[in-house]
Amino acid sequence: MARLPYLQRGDLPPEHQDLLKRDIAINQVLAHSPGAARAFSDLGMFIRHRSRLDPRLRQLAIMQVGWSARSPYEWSHHVQIGRDFGVSDADIAALAEETEGRGSGLEPLARLVLRGAREMWVGPGMSADTFEALRPHLDNECLTDLIVTIAYYCGVVRILATLEVDVEPEWKPFLHEFPLPG
Repeated sequence: MARLPYLQRGDLPPEHQDLLKRDIAINQVLAHSPGAARAFSDLGMFIRHRSRLDPRLRQLAIMQVGWSARSPYEWSHHVQIGRDFGVSDADIAALAEETEGRGSGLEPLARLVLRGAREMWVGPGMSADTFEALRPHLDNECLTDLIVTIAYYCGVVRILATLEVDVEPEWKPFLHEFPLPG
């Protein structure tokens, strides 16, 4: 059970009810601070819909953070969202292999993106070697978007863990299909 109550639209004044147009648990908890919820959502929507970064690579980076953090909420949501943006089941399996230090069938750029996400998760940031290895593949805008995406989702998983946000029932099947490591 979350540490703060899950708010519904009717719990919010009319000017803030739009915060729950995506009526998911994380939004229901963050709505306790409408200003923070709005800022949080704005950056998330930029990452998902307006960034020039390749959507599949973006989702692989996000999924790597969710996997590394052992975040059931993040992982379950982004298995489906990742699929919507071109992540295959083979990519998901390869992410697990790459995390364990085993080779996979992923192309070199995807492996670099995953490595960068793991490095940023462990912190404090991406190594110079990984950053430089990404430069020939991503222009400065896309490289910046990748780093912002990874940093944002490192924050997301910490918010989810601290507020103990529950995985909604409709997302739980993804945890059975692709279980997080123990």
